[in-house]
Amino acid sequence: MKKWARLVPVLAVAAALLSTTGCNWLMARDQLNKGIRAFKAGDYPGSIKNFQEALRRDKNLKVAKLYLATAYMQQYVPEMQTPENENNAQQAIQNYKEVLSQNPDLQIRVTALKSLASLYMSMKKFDDSADYYRKAIDADPNDPEAYYSVGVIDWSAVYKDVTERKAAVGLKIEEPLKSREICEQIKSVDGPKIEDGMNMLQKAMEKRADYDDAMTYVNLLYHRKADTECGDPKAYQDDIKMANDWVDKAMAARKKKLEEAAKKTNGGIVIDQTKGK
Repeated sequence: MKKWARLVPVLAVAAALLSTTGCNWLMARDQLNKGIRAFKAGDYPGSIKNFQEALRRDKNLKVAKLYLATAYMQQYVPEMQTPENENNAQQAIQNYKEVLSQNPDLQIRVTALKSLASLYMSMKKFDDSADYYRKAIDADPNDPEAYYSVGVIDWSAVYKDVTERKAAVGLKIEEPLKSREICEQIKSVDGPKIEDGMNMLQKAMEKRADYDDAMTYVNLLYHRKADTECGDPKAYQDDIKMANDWVDKAMAARKKKLEEAAKKTNGGIVIDQTKGK
C-alpha cells in the first residue's frame, strides 16, 4: 500500500476534528454575544445560560467567564438571607477566582479583582474586600477607585469601633471623649487604620484631580483622628479644623464639577446670571 493511502483515514479524522473545533469556536462566540445582549437587557438568568454554553464549547473563553461571574453578582442582594442569594454570591466568587487563575490580561484581571472586592464589601466581609482592592492596586497602581475604596473600608471599621466604645460610656459618636483610657484604646486599635485610610485617600486624590468623594472621607477620618488626641486639646481642635477644611475642599470640587457639566450641556456657553440685576 502506498504511504499516502495509509494517511487518508488519519487526515479524515484530523479534518473532522478541525471542523468540530472551528464550529465550537464559532458557537462559543455566538453564545457569548447572545449572553452579552441578555446581560445588557437585565436578563441575568438567561445570560448565565448563554455564558455557560459558551464556556462548554470553549473553556478558555475568559470574557465569558468574567461575564458569567458578573451576572451572578448582579443577582446578589445584600443582607438577604436565602439559599438562592447565597448561591449567587458563591457562584460569582468561584467564577471570578477561576478567571484570575487563568492568568488573564491586565484589564480582565483588574476587573475581576475589583468586582470581587466590591462583592465582598456588599457581603460586609471588609477584610476580604480590602485584600482584593489592594491586589487591584498591585495590578494597576494608577487606579484611583481602588485606593479610595480601601480608604472607605478603613473609615468604616474605625467608625464602627469608635461608635461602640463611645456608646458604652453614654456618648454619641461626635461627642468628645472624657476618658483617657478609652482614648488610648481607640488610638491603639484605630490609629493605624486612620493613618492607612488617609494615605490611601491621598493617593486616590493624586490619581484623580478634584476627587470630591475622597475629600469627604478625609474629612470624616480627621474627625476620628481627633478621638485619638488623648489629653491634647490643641491637637483635637487642629484635627477638627482640618476636617472642616476638607469639607470646604469637597464642596468646592463638587461645585467645579457641576459648573463644568453645565458648560458641556450648554455647548460651552456660560450665561452671566448677574446681567440685568
